[in-house]
This record gives sequence, structure tokens and C-alpha cells, in this order.
Amino acid sequence: MREIVLDTETTGFDPANGDRMVEVAAVEMVERVLTGRHFHCYFNPERDMPAGAEAIHGLTSDFLADKPRFAEKAADLMRFIGEAPIVAHNAGFDWRFLTFELERAGHGALPYERMVDTLEIARRRFPGAKHSLDALCQRFGIDRSMRVKHGALIDAELLADVYVELTGGRQIGLALAVAVEVQAPVETRRVVRLPRPHAASAEELQRHAAFVAAMREPVWQRISS
Repeated sequence: MREIVLDTETTGFDPANGDRMVEVAAVEMVERVLTGRHFHCYFNPERDMPAGAEAIHGLTSDFLADKPRFAEKAADLMRFIGEAPIVAHNAGFDWRFLTFELERAGHGALPYERMVDTLEIARRRFPGAKHSLDALCQRFGIDRSMRVKHGALIDAELLADVYVELTGGRQIGLALAVAVEVQAPVETRRVVRLPRPHAASAEELQRHAAFVAAMREPVWQRISS
């Protein structure tokens, strides 16, 4: 099963009040295992960056000034997402901004039924506990030391680990995932390393046989006798 874990950074809390999306990251999972494929992009919000928002994610108006508008990358993002379910933490927030930006760019609305909200899952599993991304990482022993400030790509990757733990743990994805071909431009991608061969060489087998032959009264001989 292919799923997309998504996170956004914005200028504020409500697109209806003029806030805009400034960063989006979408990471691909197959059978609950990250494949290494992801879409990541910053956007020029065509407005100023409030000090409160800048303090959270560190994105300044100067940094975003030469970045593309959302409309320029909307089609690429949606081709990468495809028809997969979209996993997000406090999904309603990301959905509102994503839907607003898509409609503003002339694309169709994104049905909320496609969203999987990890915040709601966490509230059901751990009522009364803290449910922030940081708190859930701490609960599950997920390293978040690189998360100095909020960042869409870092947060999406952390959320992918949290999502696996919330929905059953690592046993769901013990098999190595095979990367799925997605016909979509990807802004950046991580290198997925192939497993190295682990077969012993002929020389290693000979040394092992000589080592075993030199052992005095090995335990398996006492048991068999």
C-alpha cells in the first residue's frame, strides 16, 4: 500500500485571513516503509512573514523571495501524491492550506476523506497525554535531535516513524520496501542503498572449519552423546 506523509509550513493559522503556505514536503511510504522518494519545495507567499511564524520555522521573507509561487509547482506536487492516502498531524490544518492553494492555482479541491490524521489516532490511543510531534517522538524513542526548528521535510520524516508506531509498530513493515515508480518530478530525493551481500567466502568457510576442528569437547558433542 502506497501512502504519502505530508507536512506544511505557513505564514500563520488561517488562509481565510490571508495566510499562505511557504513550504511543503511529501514523503512516500510503501507498506509503512519509507522508500526514499519525496517531494519538497519552498514557496514565495507573496506577502510578508510575520515574526511569530518566522520564530517557529525560521523562514524569512528574504529567503523566500526567489522561490516559486505555489501555482508553479502545484501540478508536480499532485502528480507525486497521486491517489494515495495523505497522512498528516492535525490534518485539518494542512488540508485547509493545501486546498486553499490548490483552488487558488485553478486545481480541484482535495477531498478531506483522503486525509489520515495522526493527531486523532494519538488522542484515541493515549487519552489525556501530550500529542505534539515532539511528545510522540519522545514516547516512541524516535530521535528528533535534528529538529531545531519546524521544517516540513524533517517533520514529515519524523511523522512517518510516529505513524508506524501509532498503527502497530515496526512489525508491519519488516519486509524491505520496493521503490514504486512514480512518474512525477521530484524536487529532491534521498539515496536508497541496496542491501549488501552477506554470504561467506570460500576462504572464510575454510577458516571457520579449521577453528571448529580445533575446539576441545564442544558443547554440541556433549549434548549429542
